[in-house]
Amino acid sequence: MGKDTFDIIILTARPASGKSEVIDFLKKTDLETRKKRFHIGEFEEIDDFPYVWDSFVIDDILSKHGKNRLFTDEDYYFKDHFIWNLFIEKMNVAYARKLANNPDYHKTHTAIFEFARGGENGIGEALSYVDEEILKKAGIFYIKVSYEESLRKNRLRSRKGQEDSILYHSLPDEKMEFYYKTNDWEKLTKDNPDYIDVNGIKVPYAVFDNESDLTTQPGKELGDALEDAFGKLWKLII
Repeated sequence: MGKDTFDIIILTARPASGKSEVIDFLKKTDLETRKKRFHIGEFEEIDDFPYVWDSFVIDDILSKHGKNRLFTDEDYYFKDHFIWNLFIEKMNVAYARKLANNPDYHKTHTAIFEFARGGENGIGEALSYVDEEILKKAGIFYIKVSYEESLRKNRLRSRKGQEDSILYHSLPDEKMEFYYKTNDWEKLTKDNPDYIDVNGIKVPYAVFDNESDLTTQPGKELGDALEDAFGKLWKLII
């Protein structure tokens, strides 16, 4: 862990919960303030959405040339549930490359692992595929919103022509219900208010409640709420 900043934050939630908006807020906060208030230094995101989008693109190219689609059917549902875990493994590789290129990476940088998951075992399963060396250095930051709020914001953020955008991609309602109506966060955290056991590793976590949608119009209230949540996580890390 860096002297005054997190090494790794695992940022997870339902879709459209505010993950990308939190990251955008952090990017617009000057470095010294960000380190002081949120314990995040220079940072880079490792987000699985580009991998998800690439799987659609690859399948469309294969289909165009009369080949079988590899990852998704014609309606862009994944053929095999394991593909979600493949994306986590690709994130592991992306992080390993950062360390290979710069062994002192965490002297200056915080890495933010970002993914959305749903289903009865979605978040827990995703975490189980995160590399052990990452888990040992990570804190989990969960943004809590109800399914109804996730659905509302997912509808609002859709922008035609920007379907591949981190900030503006959106899912049809039927896919939201299929993949994300339920999730396992409460099950994962019911036995311990501070730690989740992942493959025998106690990973600290904190929750930012965004049901009131502080992230759409970020300001002082959002900053204060994030400072509280990151502050709790920092105390569990140090």
